[in-house]
Amino acid sequence: MTSTSHRDLIDGADAICDVLVVGSGASGLATAITAAHQGLNVIVAEQAPHFGGTTAISAGWAWVPGNPKGAERTEDTREEAETYLRALSPDTFDSSRVSDFLDTVPEAITFFEDNTEVNFVYPEKAPDYQMDLPGARIGGRAILPDDADVRMLGDRRKELQPYLSSYTVFGYMPQVGPDLNEFFHANQTVKSFTYVARKLLKTWADKAVSQQPLKRTNGSALITRMVASALKLGVRIWTSTPVDCLIQEENGEVIGAELSGKNAGTVRARLGVVLAGGGFTGNEALRTKYFPHDPNGDNHFTPTQGHNGTSAEMAISAGGYINNDVFTPGSWAPVTVFKHLDGRQRLFPHLRQIGLPGMITVDSEGRRFGNEALSYHDFGRAMLEHEKGARHTEAWVIADEKCMHKYGIGYAKPWPIPRKYFYDTGYLIRGGSLEELAGKLGVTAENLRSTVESFNEGARVGEDPEFGRGSTAYNHFRGDPEHKPNPNLAALDKAPYYAAKVQMGDLGSFAGLQTDAHSGVVREDGTTIPGLYSVGASAVSAFGGGYPGYGSHIGPALVFGYRMGRDIADLAAVTGGRSAAARAEQVRS
Repeated sequence: MTSTSHRDLIDGADAICDVLVVGSGASGLATAITAAHQGLNVIVAEQAPHFGGTTAISAGWAWVPGNPKGAERTEDTREEAETYLRALSPDTFDSSRVSDFLDTVPEAITFFEDNTEVNFVYPEKAPDYQMDLPGARIGGRAILPDDADVRMLGDRRKELQPYLSSYTVFGYMPQVGPDLNEFFHANQTVKSFTYVARKLLKTWADKAVSQQPLKRTNGSALITRMVASALKLGVRIWTSTPVDCLIQEENGEVIGAELSGKNAGTVRARLGVVLAGGGFTGNEALRTKYFPHDPNGDNHFTPTQGHNGTSAEMAISAGGYINNDVFTPGSWAPVTVFKHLDGRQRLFPHLRQIGLPGMITVDSEGRRFGNEALSYHDFGRAMLEHEKGARHTEAWVIADEKCMHKYGIGYAKPWPIPRKYFYDTGYLIRGGSLEELAGKLGVTAENLRSTVESFNEGARVGEDPEFGRGSTAYNHFRGDPEHKPNPNLAALDKAPYYAAKVQMGDLGSFAGLQTDAHSGVVREDGTTIPGLYSVGASAVSAFGGGYPGYGSHIGPALVFGYRMGRDIADLAAVTGGRSAAARAEQVRS
């Protein structure tokens, strides 16, 4: 990725727009929709053949404290949200950035619900990830997109990013909450079995007739609704169109970009270029520089889509830099790495399952090291801290036959699904006893047995004296609400035993491009690069690298994307010098 200064390229531009947005995830589309709503001419350039990025394969939650409906129902206050965020990452808390976020949430969510196809659902319960911190709330802050029909995209529907196949249940993507709980109990009650059967039969019928499930849930629903809104507003969304480099004037102002792929050519952006192409967790060079656990580039596995660091590389070439002064540089998510039967690599991110009753996670010595019912991010932090300095960050999720029969282990489905496939792909390992399993895993058998026996003693009475698992509302939310006495705890006491290996992955980066109060990309000397902006995971975390709750990437993506689209014409007039000011005035008139 480079930056060039070729005025002749712009004079003979293949396309002209007011705003060029790089990336089609939540932040990029939020920018495009808001700008186009004001009458601006917008192009969205997406490097992949599908639009939606990681948002489209995510759960789709947005953490937006102060959203009008949620705040009214729960009597949540701005002060409580700020208190919680400050406690979450006190050493890297950015009061200015947090204030901008909290001040804009009500306006942004109202805009999307009143002016676009985007509708939200407001769950009664979606606990903040660290319920023991001051200001935490059990609900009202995290919201969900309403389900969508992909046919609202017309002939563009096949360009929607497919679901992450390993995270679906035979093609259907369950939603966290009541929907997912029905799937957990499909092999236990007639009611749940019937519910799941209807969902799967409809999904399979749609796929047979229409080549894809028509009903979209989670992040796929959000992207479907956002793309439909953007297209109605006349936004040009170009898939399979990477942005190769930015074009700068001699004074450093970014005035356009060179594109390749399906829509190759030079684009002139009269008001600026907005980098919204995701973080850098898929970029080995940047990862080895900013992720302490991955100095050799082989100790991290990302399930994200499009987070290859191209936005960061372009901004750095233009004079920007990555701010790594954050609580954690990434949003961690333990993953299992396994193979297709044809040998291709697959990943399964463990975003909930390890908090269920009857599972524990142990290190290479056979010992537990943390509360498995923490959020995936916080458990990932515990895993990284425990394995600090190790050549490879890895652990094992362990379950007994009762747990495997009832819940499965993540991608390895419960009874009555046959298990041979999961053994053959290397996802699941079985041992007739704890000692046999330990031998296959290469962990110390005596330690594993001692760990299980110690855990079982407390689990039988609903307690975890060692790590406090099952002690908060958030822990319980990640468990089985119908399991007693504790939704997160059950003894592992029925052979055979099963294991899945977990290594470190992520849902995006928190370290990112340093930006000013208006999302303008900043140089190391503190000056802003005129005409260049960054939102979403490509920019440094608004929360200082803290992970407050469900949707901690998508919430800021929507809010700062909205601010970007709302303000870009005025920002160009103020920061872009004489030429940009003239262009901004021309656009406004």
